[in-house]
Amino acid sequence: MAKSIINVDGMACEHCVKAIQTAVGALSGVSSVAVDLEKKTVTVEHVPEATSLDTIKNEIEDQGYEVL
Repeated sequence: MAKSIINVDGMACEHCVKAIQTAVGALSGVSSVAVDLEKKTVTVEHVPEATSLDTIKNEIEDQGYEVL
């Protein structure tokens, strides 16, 4: 299990939190997703062999947010 902290821009409200948690949480191998609006971070616990960090970043960008 890996823990990745991703810097994300464009998140402003609970709708943003829910969108990212739902999209990233649905990926195979992801066990938890925590969004911190104040720090502009998304912390993801995942199995790297099941879902790569690039896949997670792409999913966040697909939701309309900028991965920094």
